[in-house]
Amino acid sequence: MRIAATTLLLALVLAACNGDADETTTTDPSPQTTTTTPGSEDTTSEASGSAAAAQDGDSVTVHYVGTLDDGSQFDSSRDRDEPLVFLVGSDQVIAGFDEAVRGMVVGDVVTVRISPEDAYGERDDELVFSVPIEEAPDDVAVADQVLIGGVTTGVVIEVTETEVTIDTNHQYAGQALTFEIELMSIE
Repeated sequence: MRIAATTLLLALVLAACNGDADETTTTDPSPQTTTTTPGSEDTTSEASGSAAAAQDGDSVTVHYVGTLDDGSQFDSSRDRDEPLVFLVGSDQVIAGFDEAVRGMVVGDVVTVRISPEDAYGERDDELVFSVPIEEAPDDVAVADQVLIGGVTTGVVIEVTETEVTIDTNHQYAGQALTFEIELMSIE
């Protein structure tokens, strides 16, 4: 048992020393560090220590504030006073957000800019289509949200005498998203 524990500890130490190009890397061990995450730009981190880091399968609780490149805020768990709980590596959040949390320890605060491909993807013109006006509700108007086939949501972007044009792209498709994330707990 003791040999297995020592072997496991040695493997973990070697893995930590060797690093992994696909994982978040941290430089400058001071309380304010610079972090690079795949699919994102440089980020800043505060309060990293030697505690356990978030990894795939962990249930984590985070607070976050999301902003667009123009500086406008599009979401905030802090404003709702309702932290987000999700399983790391389970596709419950966008890939770039998941990757930013992986490797954080409780108390860490990071700011990460996530590229469109690691957020909601690029805009896809094939996800914009028209339906005959007869298939739409009588009072349909531009900016209405509609449910298509009971599964897909879209936004009405044009109404003419003969058809309704619907965009089913995610509202943030094609945009980079910046998140300030604080890891509150790991279970």
